[in-house]
Amino acid sequence: MGNNKITMKIKTALISVSDKKNLKPLLSVLKKNKVKIISSGGTFKEIKKLKFNCIEVSKFTNSPEILEGRVKTLHPKIHAGILNKRYRKSHLKDLKINHFENIDLVIVNFYPFENTLRKTNNHNKIIENIDVGGPTMVRSAAKNYKDVTVITSSEQYAELIDELNKHKGSTSLDFRKKLSRIAFTETAYYDSVISDYFNTITNTKFPQKKVLYGNLIETLRYGENPHQESGIYSKRTEMDIKQVHGKQLSYNNYNDIFAALTISKSLPKNTGTVIVKHANPCGVSIKKKHLESYKSALSCDPISAFGGIVSCNFKITKRIALELSKIFLEVIIANDFDSSALKILKKKKNLRLINASNYINNHNWKHTSEGNEMLIQSEDHKKFTTKDFKIVSKRKPSSKEMKNLMFAFNVCRYVKSNAIVIAANETTAGIGSGQPSRLDSCKIAIDKMKKISKIDSNLVAASDAFFPFVDGIEKLVQSGVQAVVQPSGSIKDKDIIKFANETDTALVFAKTRHFRH
Repeated sequence: MGNNKITMKIKTALISVSDKKNLKPLLSVLKKNKVKIISSGGTFKEIKKLKFNCIEVSKFTNSPEILEGRVKTLHPKIHAGILNKRYRKSHLKDLKINHFENIDLVIVNFYPFENTLRKTNNHNKIIENIDVGGPTMVRSAAKNYKDVTVITSSEQYAELIDELNKHKGSTSLDFRKKLSRIAFTETAYYDSVISDYFNTITNTKFPQKKVLYGNLIETLRYGENPHQESGIYSKRTEMDIKQVHGKQLSYNNYNDIFAALTISKSLPKNTGTVIVKHANPCGVSIKKKHLESYKSALSCDPISAFGGIVSCNFKITKRIALELSKIFLEVIIANDFDSSALKILKKKKNLRLINASNYINNHNWKHTSEGNEMLIQSEDHKKFTTKDFKIVSKRKPSSKEMKNLMFAFNVCRYVKSNAIVIAANETTAGIGSGQPSRLDSCKIAIDKMKKISKIDSNLVAASDAFFPFVDGIEKLVQSGVQAVVQPSGSIKDKDIIKFANETDTALVFAKTRHFRH
C-alpha cells in the first residue's frame, strides 16, 4: 500500500460550526464508529438537541469560556491534540506529561463575516464576527494533515461519510491532503475578506500587499479560443445576474455581457438598449417607448448586431420579444422577461436569456494580470453633468445638442480607443472603435452612418480623447456633424477651436478623457 493510502483512525472529533445544517447524518456515522465528540456553545447545544453524546470544550479543557466567548477553543489541550505528530516520541511524551489526548477530526466553519457585512454597517458587530478560534483550529489541523482530517463546510459531510464507511472509521492520506488544501484556501479567503473590509474603512486604495478573492461559479468550456482554459469567479457565492434559458455561457459571452451591462446600467432607467459585439457597442439608444429603443439601437448597425448581445435596462414584453426573435443573437439581457416573452424566446434553444434586474454596477476596481504582474485601476464610472463640460466655440450648442453630446460622450467611453461616436436623438448613428489612428475611427463612424444607419440630421459627435489635428473634426463636420465634444489637452486645441468657429460648429471641451484599451 502506497504512502498516500495510509489511513488514520478517527477516535476523537472536535465540532464547532456556525452552519448547523446536515449534522445528524454525520453524527450518526461518528456514533457508529464510536468517535468521541467535543464541542462548545451553540454547536454543543445543537448536538445535544439531536440526542447525541458530546463533551463541552470547557469541561474537556477544564477551563471556562471567557471574554464573552472570545476565548474558548484557544487552549493548549485543544491545539496540542491537533498539532502533535502521532509517531514523534517527544510529542507523545509531551502529551502524556500534560494529560492531553489526540484530536483526529476537526469540523469547523467560521463566523459568517461576509453575511454580517451584507446585513449591517455597524462596525462593532462586524468586528465581533471576525472568527479567531475557528481559523486557528483549521490551520492547525490543515498543517497536520498527515494525522488529522479537517472539514470546513457542511457540503463536505457526504464525502466524509463515504470516506469513513469506505475505510471503517478511518480516512486516507489522499483525502486528508485534499481537505488540507481546501482548508488553507478557506482561511486565506476568510482573511482576504477581512483585509478588504479594513482597506475600505481606512480608505487604503493601494495596500502594500494586495489580495484578491472569489468563489468559483463555474468552469467554462474554454476561454477566448478553444485551446485556452477559463472559469468565472465572484466575490459572492452566486452572481447578481441569473440565466433563465439557454446553453452554457462562454468566456466571450461573459465578457460581452459585462460590457453590455456596464453601458445599459449607465443609461437612464427603463429607457436604454445596448447592442454589443466583441465587447464594443454597435448600437445604443435611449427611448421612453421600449420597442422604439430597441429598434433605434438596432438601426445603427444591424449587420454587426448579428450574433451579438442585446441588453435592455427594462422588462422585455411580447412585442419586443417578437422583434428580438427576428435576428440571430447569442444573449439577451433584460430587467426581467414577462411570461409571453419567455415563451417566444425560449423557442430558440441556444439563445441565452439573462435576468439582470438585481445587477448593480458598483464594481470599483479593474484588474488586468500578466504573469506575476497585475495592473489595478479604479473603474470609469464618472457621472456627467453640464458642469463637466465647457463650451469653447462662438456658437453655443442648443439644449437638444447638449443632451445628445452628453449621450454620445457617455457611450464613447465604453468604446475601445481610439473611439468616435456619432449620434442623433439620443441614438448612435455611427461608431468607430479600436483604431490606432483617430482619423481612421472618424472615417469608420462616418462610413457606418452613411451606409447603414443613414441618419443625416441633428448629428453630434464625441471623441474619447482630444483631436491631435484638425483633420478628424474636419471629416466629421463635412459629413454633417454640427456639434462636437472632446477632452482638451492637445497643442492643436486652438486650431480645433478656430476650425469650429469658421464652420459654425458647436465645440465643447470635456474635463475628462476616457481611453478604454
